[in-house]
Amino acid sequence: MSTHTNQTSKVGFVSLGCPKALVDSERILTKLRSEGYEISPEYQGADVVVVNTCGFIDSAKEESFSAIKEAMAENGKVIVTGCLGVDEGAVREVVPGVLAVTGPHQYEQVVGEVHKAAPQPHDPYVHLVPEAGLRLTPRHYSYLKISEGCNHRCKFCIIPSLRGDLVSRPIRAVLREAEKLVEAGTQELLVISQDTSAYGLDLRHQTEKWKNRDVRAHMTDLARELGELDVWVRMHYVYPYPHVDDVMPLMAEGKILPYLDIPFQHASPSVLRAMRRPANEAKVLERIENWRKIVPEIVLRSTFIVGFPGETDNDFEYLLDWMREARLDRVGCFKYEPVEGAAANALANPVAEELKQERWERFMAVQQEISAEKLKERVGLEMAVLIDGVTETGATGRTYADAPEIDGQVHLGGASGLGEGDMVMALITGSDDYDLHGHVVAGDHENDDWDW
Repeated sequence: MSTHTNQTSKVGFVSLGCPKALVDSERILTKLRSEGYEISPEYQGADVVVVNTCGFIDSAKEESFSAIKEAMAENGKVIVTGCLGVDEGAVREVVPGVLAVTGPHQYEQVVGEVHKAAPQPHDPYVHLVPEAGLRLTPRHYSYLKISEGCNHRCKFCIIPSLRGDLVSRPIRAVLREAEKLVEAGTQELLVISQDTSAYGLDLRHQTEKWKNRDVRAHMTDLARELGELDVWVRMHYVYPYPHVDDVMPLMAEGKILPYLDIPFQHASPSVLRAMRRPANEAKVLERIENWRKIVPEIVLRSTFIVGFPGETDNDFEYLLDWMREARLDRVGCFKYEPVEGAAANALANPVAEELKQERWERFMAVQQEISAEKLKERVGLEMAVLIDGVTETGATGRTYADAPEIDGQVHLGGASGLGEGDMVMALITGSDDYDLHGHVVAGDHENDDWDW
């Protein structure tokens, strides 16, 4: 006779910050759900609320504190985790009533605190989760985190003090997770870390057996193996180390997407030195040109900072000239913002806020023009589109050139009968500054050589 309990504890969950924090949230939720906890979308009725915070820049801290205060006001039983939790004293000073404070990727501690606040008797008959775990992203794309922390000491960044030095996951663990995700319906794997190019460095690029092959914990081996899964593989946070050249043939063969997210941050040698950026070499433009020779359709996205302390008019003009020559496809730009604990705060010659704003506007105008020109070149092409959303009037999706949430979209008018995760061929009929417009092309294109 069954003795199942009907009492199920509920956990409210708020996840803030970057994709790496999102993966942390997914792991915590998967563990809690496997133990029988219900995940509540609302504060009211939840036995405890977990807030996964971001503490990278001041505006992110403010958002995190606001979320914690809201959870306290609405529920009263709150556990704080994530990057803001590194400084427990600061959290308790602002919000003194929280139950517990833990740092980033401390999954077991968070789950342990939930156990204390809202005990849940385990029931093996009903406490089941999908083998791939619970996802906070749509079913058709998933973030694949390959490491924690970072060995660089860029002056504007406090990630090493928040998340520690580089700790890579074993290659078999990464590939097994990727395989599970694909088996569960993932169509696109987004490889993330603080520094994807450095993957495996701390493991001395240890070799393990996978599918009867010797595979190193190394970015190129990882890309090659993921390329065998027959889904889109998108590489993020790739520093331009020399071995990045080795993934170009994989892109040319269609094994991984011809897309690289490279955090250049600036182009002026003097600013890069002041930032203490790694892989600062004068031949980056030459390497980009070579990449485009091997993979003509390669798409490059990056982020930049304007207004870093000491940035002169000449430095900024150098950056604009570099942008015009590099012609990157997708670019984000931030005005430098002091971060508590960052070495850059002590640098001389801070840039005035008005000048930062003016430089940001000029930078974005230059990039907007480049982006619009590059998108116009896609008009008339037939391209594979992964569907992200469907409405009564059509569908939206992305080509290989666009990562979810941060890049552009393809708007397909009149597309009906589609669902999230469908892959269709579309004729691109128009473009604007950031997005493409088109319509679905009927017919079987499986064996066609499309334009991408």
